[in-house]
Amino acid sequence: MKQPIFVVDGARTPFLKARNRPGPFSASDLAVQAGRALLKRMPFSPTDLDEVILGCASPSPDEVNIGRVVALRLGCGRKVPGWTVMRNCASGMQALDSAIANIRIGRSQLVLAGGVDALSRAPLLYSDKMVLWFARFSAARSFGDKVGAFLSLKPTEALQPVIGIMKGLTDPMVGLLMGQTAENLAFRFGISRRDMDELAAQSHRRVLAAQKAGYFDAEIAPLYGTDGKLYPTDDGVREDSTPENLAKLKPFFDRKYGNVTAGNSSQITDGASWLVLASDAAVAKFDLPVLGTISDSEWAGLDPAEMGLGPVHAATPILKRHGLKLEDIDAWEINEAFAAQVLACLRAWADDDYCRRELGLDAALGRIDLSKLNVDGGAIALGHPVGASGARIVLHLLNVLKRTHGKRGIAAICIGGGLGGAMLVERS
Repeated sequence: MKQPIFVVDGARTPFLKARNRPGPFSASDLAVQAGRALLKRMPFSPTDLDEVILGCASPSPDEVNIGRVVALRLGCGRKVPGWTVMRNCASGMQALDSAIANIRIGRSQLVLAGGVDALSRAPLLYSDKMVLWFARFSAARSFGDKVGAFLSLKPTEALQPVIGIMKGLTDPMVGLLMGQTAENLAFRFGISRRDMDELAAQSHRRVLAAQKAGYFDAEIAPLYGTDGKLYPTDDGVREDSTPENLAKLKPFFDRKYGNVTAGNSSQITDGASWLVLASDAAVAKFDLPVLGTISDSEWAGLDPAEMGLGPVHAATPILKRHGLKLEDIDAWEINEAFAAQVLACLRAWADDDYCRRELGLDAALGRIDLSKLNVDGGAIALGHPVGASGARIVLHLLNVLKRTHGKRGIAAICIGGGLGGAMLVERS
């Protein structure tokens, strides 16, 4: 674990908000465009890579091993392995962790790792009734049998589509949508609708300020459509997302008693993010620049019905291993799946009872300085392309540390299914 893992550089696409129809880019298109932009800056050839690892939570049927598809499209050649990992919301972070493991054991020296999802292209599915009807109809041999099968069809039942992304965002163990787990946290920690809307509005304000200041320019590779249309920047942020306007939205996940709305939740989005990771030998061989190092990582499990607390359970062991306090971290990125979820993490760390019972600590860990948390906004304003977000927050955290002359930061993410992931990154 002591071998340094160097982050050479990184790039991501603009995050494009899903608008109730398939977006202009497939997942592999997104990953290829961001990957090409990044590799063009490198002093090595794509064929010099030891492997390409891509996280993706929802690959399309024709891109199941999307990591291999993208590696070939990027010109890495047939001999460079490309493979895909899936850890739900942390798939991109898992890709980084898999690269780290292979570098540390000497299997690889130079790896392109990241994540992608085109959630606007999540499929509409046939119901089981419709699938069984197709089976019966295709098995019918005589004209009479086919007519009988056809007449047995009940369109109002069988033709009702199953929304794939809603299935994917529902935990099969507890039967809750991810937004419903956020409602659980709001209830447990007494988080009000106003609290949520204020954090959501802050996310938009910070993204707008960062865009104006050019803080995303170093990491965003603009997208070009097949029609020549340019997509230069993240398009989900809104200037009118004030607490007052957000308060007008109706709850989505618990329409009678809830407070979690589309406005204080992350957006359904398309996007990709990459990082180049290298050993010290690869840095020396290719005379590579260094953005920073990934010093440690941690994965944690917890109650799926409270999955949003994953960052607390994953980041705390890292802090303990390195003898760090919350205030010793110069910058934090906690993925904004839901405003309630981020606020719950902050309150859990500040709660004596939670820290004793759930984390095995002697007392509350403390409070994060909010001026160090998601300083340029987060997924509520930028969007959350599930497979890409874990890689994005690591990349952006390193860029924040570079800009602010910070030494260390933690990127943490909650994961559907009751998991959490975190990484400690450092700059010398």
